[in-house]
Amino acid sequence: MVFSSTIFLFLFLPLVLLAHFSVGQKFRNTVLLLFSLGFYAWGEGGYVLVMLYAITTSWVFGKLLDNVDRQSTRKIILWLGVVLNLAPLLYFKYSVFLASNLQFVFGAAAKEFLLPEEVTLPIGISFFTFQSLSYLIDVYRRQAPGQKSLLDLGLYISLFPQLIAGPIVRYRDISDQLQKRWVSMADFAKGAERFVYGLGKKVLIANPLGQVADLVFSLDGNELGMAVAWLGIVCYALQIYFDFSGYSDMAIGLGRMFGFRFLENFNYPYISRSIREFWRRWHISLSRWFRDYVYITLGGNRLSSIRVSGNLLVVFLLCGLWHGASWNFVVWGLFHGTFLALERGRLGAILALVPNTLQHLYVVFVVLVGWVFFRADSLGHSHVFLKAMFGRNGDVEFSPLVYIQLDHRFYFTFVLALIFSTPIFSWCRQRSLQFVNEYADALQADLMLGAKQLLVFIILVAAIFDIALGSYNPFIYFRF
Repeated sequence: MVFSSTIFLFLFLPLVLLAHFSVGQKFRNTVLLLFSLGFYAWGEGGYVLVMLYAITTSWVFGKLLDNVDRQSTRKIILWLGVVLNLAPLLYFKYSVFLASNLQFVFGAAAKEFLLPEEVTLPIGISFFTFQSLSYLIDVYRRQAPGQKSLLDLGLYISLFPQLIAGPIVRYRDISDQLQKRWVSMADFAKGAERFVYGLGKKVLIANPLGQVADLVFSLDGNELGMAVAWLGIVCYALQIYFDFSGYSDMAIGLGRMFGFRFLENFNYPYISRSIREFWRRWHISLSRWFRDYVYITLGGNRLSSIRVSGNLLVVFLLCGLWHGASWNFVVWGLFHGTFLALERGRLGAILALVPNTLQHLYVVFVVLVGWVFFRADSLGHSHVFLKAMFGRNGDVEFSPLVYIQLDHRFYFTFVLALIFSTPIFSWCRQRSLQFVNEYADALQADLMLGAKQLLVFIILVAAIFDIALGSYNPFIYFRF
C-alpha cells in the first residue's frame, strides 16, 4: 500500500485517524501498532513475520543490554543482536547477488553452495532493519534506555508513516515520544498540510518526469542520442528527488498528525556546492545513520588522512549496497565515496577558489553521472548510457517516442521541478509569514491564510484526480 493510492487516502488513513483519536492516550500505541502491522501485511502478507522477528529479537537483546553491566559481555550481546537482525536482510537482499557472483567465478561448481536463484525482497526491510540496529546500538551506548514494553518497541520499528521508505528514525530521537506525546489542532493541521505538499510533489511532479525518464532508459543504444540521454538523466534526477522527498514529506506530515516529530530528510540537495554538502542535504537520515553507527565507529575524522579516506570509501560502499544488491550500486557508492575523499584533499582546496556557479555545476555534473549507475539496469547499460551522454554513441536522431511525450504538461512540470528543487518556495513562505507577523492587518492576514489553504486544496484535488485516473504512479524506493 502506497500513500499515493486511493485505498490509503480514502480507507486506511481515515480508519486509523478515527481509531487513534477515539481511544485514550493509554491505548493509542496499541492502535497504531495494529494498524502499522496491517499496513505492512496488506501488501507483504506473510513477510510481516520478518518484521515481528526483528521486533522480538531487538526487544530481547535490548533487555539483555539493559540488565548487564560488564562491558565485554554487553559487547558480545550487541554483536549477537546485530548479526541476528542483519541475517534476514542479508538473506533476502543479498543471497541471490552472492549466488550469481559465485556462479560467475566458479561456474557449475557453485551449485554445491546451495544458494537460491530467486528470492522475493520484503518491502522496506532495509529501513526497519536499520531502525532495529539503531535501537540496539543506542541502548548499548546508553544514549537511550532499553524499551521495557514490547508493544512500544514494536511501534518504533513498524510505525507505518516511515515504515517502507523512511526517514530512518534513530531510536534516541523518538524514545520519549513513544511514551508521551500530544496532538494539538495546529500540529494536526501542519501535518496534514505537509502531507498534501508531499503528495503533490510525488504525484504531480515526480510521476510525469519519471514517465519520460523510464522511456529514455528503455531505449536501445542505437536509439539513444546525446540530447535524449541528457534529457533522460535530468528527468530522473528530478524524479528521484521529488519522489523520495515527497514521500518523506508525507511521512513527516503523517507522523505529526499522530504526535511524532520526525527530523527532516531533504534540504534542497541540488543547490550544494560540494559532494560533501550534497550528502548533508540528501537522504539526511541515512547519512546520519552511517555517520553515527559506521563512520564514527571506524574512527571518524580522528585518524590519518589516508585512513579517513578509506573509511569514507567503506561507508559509501555499504551505502551503495544498502540501496541494492547490484554492481551498479557498488560503483555508485564508491563513485560518491571517491569524490568525498578527494574533497578532503586537493580537490576541496581547488573548489574553495572557484566561483560558486562553477561549484554548483561541478556537483550537478557529478551527481548526474552517478545517477546513471543508480538507474541503469546493469553496468553494461550504464556504459551505453554514458557513451550517449558524451556523444560517443554516433549520430542518433532524437527519438520520436520521446518527442511524443514532450507536451505542454511535461514542459510545465519540468520548469516547476527546476524551480521547486531550489529554496524559492520556502523563501516565499518565510517572507509571507514575516509580512503577516510584522506588517499585515487582520484582513490581509486572513486573505493570505485563505490563499495558502486554497493552494493546499488545489494540490490535493489535482493529485487525487491524477490518482483516480490511474496515471503512472511508481515508487522508486520500494525496491530498496
